Amino acid sequence: MVATVLRVKRCLLRLRKTRPKSLKVLRFKKIWISNLIRVHLLAFDKNRIDTREFKGNNREDLLRSLARENTQLLINELWKLPTERVKDVIVAKLPEPTTPLPREKPLPKQKPPTKWEQFAKLKGIQKKKKTNLVWDEVHKEWKRRWGYKRAKDDTKEWLIEVPENADPKEDQFAKRNVAKKERVAKNEFNRLKNIARAQKIKVPGMGLAPTSSQSKSELAQAASVAKISNASVGKFQQNLPKEKTPRNTGIRRKFQPVIGDFGGERQKQLDLLKLMGSKKPRLDITKAVNKQMREEDMDSSDKKKKGAGKKGRKGNMSGKGKGNFKGRAGGKGKVPKGKGRKPPMKQGKR
Repeated sequence: MVATVLRVKRCLLRLRKTRPKSLKVLRFKKIWISNLIRVHLLAFDKNRIDTREFKGNNREDLLRSLARENTQLLINELWKLPTERVKDVIVAKLPEPTTPLPREKPLPKQKPPTKWEQFAKLKGIQKKKKTNLVWDEVHKEWKRRWGYKRAKDDTKEWLIEVPENADPKEDQFAKRNVAKKERVAKNEFNRLKNIARAQKIKVPGMGLAPTSSQSKSELAQAASVAKISNASVGKFQQNLPKEKTPRNTGIRRKFQPVIGDFGGERQKQLDLLKLMGSKKPRLDITKAVNKQMREEDMDSSDKKKKGAGKKGRKGNMSGKGKGNFKGRAGGKGKVPKGKGRKPPMKQGKR
């Protein structure tokens, strides 16, 4: 066995020495599109050709050498691919074809992580994919986890148990609807905050939004808001020096104090009882006069409308005459005779 191996090595050495130069492996350095070479078995030589040699007498030799070099490079690229044996034949596995297309717009930037994603990455929380179907113990069937006809849908319950520490007269259905609306509003607010944080926009807090430079009116409004932002709604809050009373604050109902002047309260009650016990109704003169004037104006306007409908054309042209002036019933009209009548008008352009 060892002797056979030595003989093979000697034969290979002799072949290397006696091999002609034309059979040597040629190596070229050219620019190629490897994907096209491997997928479509197609090669493009983008190197410049020497125009002097091409226009000379050795044009055929130049083209033959270029074809040989490019064919050798194509075969070298094929041998770099993974191979397999099919029916005693070595076959190269060609990659799947891809077609690069030009892009109109630049690649979109990666979205910054949200507050929850940052927290999950910090704590090492991994997202687990949940199945869409869940077994419902009440109906004994598979139902969706979320959405319409979901499992354990508490909105379809006709009876809700009242908790021990809750008010027995409180509507639990309305309370559940309000809680759901609050959750939806909170999620929407968090979503908008994430968008503002991604776009590097300062998210204002509740109330007045801070600005870089505030005007005098904005400062006064902020001071008035801060003044009434306590438990007593600013009732016992002292005014600042040179502070003016705010305008357009609205009219608030004023209630009499529970403990205080009982004389004024007694007088109000006596006046109310006197008004209720009197047989004559209380007459508001101003209101009565305004009502009477309004009725008179309406009557006069109705009379004017009725009188305008009865009046006809101006002048003495009464009745139905000849020509294009036809009445509702049609026919010819009579012209008044005697002195003082006006001559008939000529028809035509005025």
